Amino acid sequence: MPAVLSQFSYGFLLLLLYSFIGWCGEMVYCSLGQRKLCEKRGFLNGPLCPIYGHGALLVLWALHGGCKNPLFTFLLGALLTSAVEYVTSFVMEKLFHMRWWDYSKHRFNLNGRVCLLNSTLFGLACVFLCHVAHPPLSDLVGDVLSGPFGPPLTAVLLAVYLADIAVSVRSAIRVSASIRKLHALQAELEEKLDALREEHRAAEAARRQRLEEAVTAAVERVEERRTEAAEALQKKLEPLAEAGETLQKKLEPLTGAGEELAQRLEAAKDEAQQRLQSVYRRLDFFDRRLVNSFPTLRSTRHNDALEKLRSYWAEHKSHR
Repeated sequence: MPAVLSQFSYGFLLLLLYSFIGWCGEMVYCSLGQRKLCEKRGFLNGPLCPIYGHGALLVLWALHGGCKNPLFTFLLGALLTSAVEYVTSFVMEKLFHMRWWDYSKHRFNLNGRVCLLNSTLFGLACVFLCHVAHPPLSDLVGDVLSGPFGPPLTAVLLAVYLADIAVSVRSAIRVSASIRKLHALQAELEEKLDALREEHRAAEAARRQRLEEAVTAAVERVEERRTEAAEALQKKLEPLAEAGETLQKKLEPLTGAGEELAQRLEAAKDEAQQRLQSVYRRLDFFDRRLVNSFPTLRSTRHNDALEKLRSYWAEHKSHR
């Protein structure tokens, strides 16, 4: 095997190995915090957290396998891995317009991207990596590559890894686009409903005004004739009754218009709901898995739409 290819295979297998170990640690840490088995974590669909793998390789390369003094390994390792986490959070947010994790509620955090607790744990993990775990694991990877199945195994794992990245990136793009579309649909729905409500209020106001004017006119006419005899008053009220019937006929179109507006309002709600449902349902298993893997995931532009998406999935899951 050529030297360059051999070095690439060696580094790639180490990346997978440490990504898997990091994923296991993430699952244990989160499950202990929730006191139950948490949902699968990580950006990829497989049992890998590449951020741990890249962080481990960076520390091993930058520190030449580790400092002689474990304290320096701890400090520099914590700094390097925190930098990887911060840059990864920043880049992913800019690419997909979503904040994938947020440590704002933790004490001593930096813009919610890194925090002192995680940096301390990363530093301790770097000490364990450099001074305990890496030497035997490095020998193990070398033995695998030197065997007959090493190169084909590396090729298969690389293909699966790249396919997983492609699927996960596709899901992130689809989720981001769906959130943007949901926000636009909600804004359009609110605009339509506001217009219909305003039209409905105007029709109701006109009807009430006409009715109040008619009642006021009738009261005034009755007051004018209060002192007249009962018979004369009765004769005078007959035209008033006829006027009331005429007024009622005039108000009927307004009432009908109000009912029509109410029907249009309900039709607009139904149409919007159907369009929202179509957006919800177009997201597949991989898209839902990606969102559920990051409990603190939030959209930097349309977080209200993301929360509605979570609510829909939770409700849909509970009715299965």
